[in-house]
Amino acid sequence: MTRTFSAILCFAMAAVFAPVLPAIAQNDENVRDGPLSNPGSAFRGSDRRASWHAEIERTERGHRIGNPDADASLIEFISYTCSHCASFAREGEGALDMVLLAPGHLNLEIRPVIRNAVDLTVSLLVQCGEPDGFKNRHRMYMLSQDQWLAKAQAAPRSQQAIWARGDRAARLSAARSLDLDDMLAERGTSIAEVNSCLSDDEAALALIEAGNADRAEYAVPGTPSFALDGELLPDVHNWDALHPVLSERFRPKREEPQ
Repeated sequence: MTRTFSAILCFAMAAVFAPVLPAIAQNDENVRDGPLSNPGSAFRGSDRRASWHAEIERTERGHRIGNPDADASLIEFISYTCSHCASFAREGEGALDMVLLAPGHLNLEIRPVIRNAVDLTVSLLVQCGEPDGFKNRHRMYMLSQDQWLAKAQAAPRSQQAIWARGDRAARLSAARSLDLDDMLAERGTSIAEVNSCLSDDEAALALIEAGNADRAEYAVPGTPSFALDGELLPDVHNWDALHPVLSERFRPKREEPQ
């Protein structure tokens, strides 16, 4: 990596990673049963069954799940160190899979918006591998977030300061100390490949720049946030708020009387 590229990466990380670990200390709200358990829900799965939820492709700024020609497109802006993002993964993503993604009504693009150096490390691991394994990697780190994030927050300040640099050595150190690399290796990815993904400075810079582009284009106020059909949804930051928006979007149209 050239000195110029190193300077660019350090500058980009300095702009994003201040503050670092204090910003990731959030409290999850209580998780309730998903609204789709309500039999009166305005959108329910059609009788047509498909498997569009297994179709995944990499995009310029993330990964898209589902039918690329669906009636509607949803972007989910996330951070892997955001506790409310983990709550949404538990509460909403499974319902979206079953009701809207699988039949091909909706596609979902998950875009990381990098907030700190640990976030960058996990984001590199989530995109480490073929696109068809993205969703499993994404949910593995999201659903286990309370475990590895607690380790990060409990680490000595000296260790946190090393991770906050966000450079290649810092990312490898964070992944090793928090067992993030072992989690991926246990799913069949070789440690050599894991380390290669963590060491990829160009990929790291691309993630930071993509998140900055989304901040500029959509004025993303925080994570999670959502854009439906290209428009940011104001004040929608959890499943309880997103559900009624999607319910209205997919509400059957009433036929005009003859």
